[in-house]
Amino acid sequence: MGLTSNKVLVLAVLLAVLLFAGTVWLWPHLARRTWQAVSGRVGMLLATQVALFACAGLVANQSFGFYASWADLLGEETDQGVVVDNNGGSTGGPLQVVGTQQMSLSGGGRPQLSGQIQKVDIVGRTTHIASPASVYLPPEYFQPQYRNRTFPAAVVLTGYPGTTQALVSKLKYPETAQNLAKDGRMQPMILVMLRPTVAPPRDTECVDIPGGPHTESFFARDLPDALLAHYRIGRKPGSWGIIGDSTGGYCALKLAVHHPEVYAAGVGLSPYYKAPIDPTTGDLFHRNKALQNRADLAWSIRHLPAPNTSLLVTSSRLGETNYKATLAFINAVRATNKTRIASIILASGGHNFNTWRREIPGALQWMSGRLSDL
Repeated sequence: MGLTSNKVLVLAVLLAVLLFAGTVWLWPHLARRTWQAVSGRVGMLLATQVALFACAGLVANQSFGFYASWADLLGEETDQGVVVDNNGGSTGGPLQVVGTQQMSLSGGGRPQLSGQIQKVDIVGRTTHIASPASVYLPPEYFQPQYRNRTFPAAVVLTGYPGTTQALVSKLKYPETAQNLAKDGRMQPMILVMLRPTVAPPRDTECVDIPGGPHTESFFARDLPDALLAHYRIGRKPGSWGIIGDSTGGYCALKLAVHHPEVYAAGVGLSPYYKAPIDPTTGDLFHRNKALQNRADLAWSIRHLPAPNTSLLVTSSRLGETNYKATLAFINAVRATNKTRIASIILASGGHNFNTWRREIPGALQWMSGRLSDL
């Protein structure tokens, strides 16, 4: 049974209930002052607490999508996929479709009515980074009248560690995009959903780490190249946007700031603005101060040529720790007189899925207005 299985959660809850009931039932028999009775009380209390913490952890993981599997949790998910070109060409292509997932909407079995989510494996031609992704294709992509049309694309990033499925089932990006397009509030758009964690379990913060992995180059060059070779996506710089939450939000802003020739718009939902150094990241910069400065978005805005791109940042006056940093970043971008900046500031909202679900419709609508399908 998988880590995110409801059966695992039910079994954990049942075990906790049984241990609690057993503790209550056996407590009178363990009330003596012998070492056996004391050990029994300690053991029963410890087992009950562990079971309760396990239940809480499983609920949190299902709600926020921290880990996708037991191997992911234990840091054992390191295998790289073997990519095969399914277009009739030679093997070794950068993108392979490995499965599909139908949208859970009316007409869900017919892509021309509800769109389709394709599960793909991507290997960067220059960075050799391998990463799975889920690609949402809107209904129009499959309709005959649009067969010669290209579509804008948005790269959608999770936080760290995050799971791609959470972007679909928890944050509901495809469903939101489809409803907005149906209502005429945004144009049909391809969504490329994946984790910024391309070298699990390490958090590379979308940095080109000396000696590798070169995560920034993967997202700036290899990922768009692989997708352009397989899907009908516009080839002009104005055809691409990028959005993410938390770590993914930092990555989205950084990629738009550093690579405006690729990403015409970048959205950071509850982002931070400089790469942290902690046990999950390891040594990202190898004492290279220039690389460390470049990974600081406020430093980049102040010291590098202002990028010709559009940025959107979000925060909350109450509940988010990045509120003051977000206001400072907005002011820094305004001073460039070239880079465009917008914001969503909620009265209250924590660093969680519920807050981001409130921000995603407005963010996608904003992005759609800044992308071209040519």
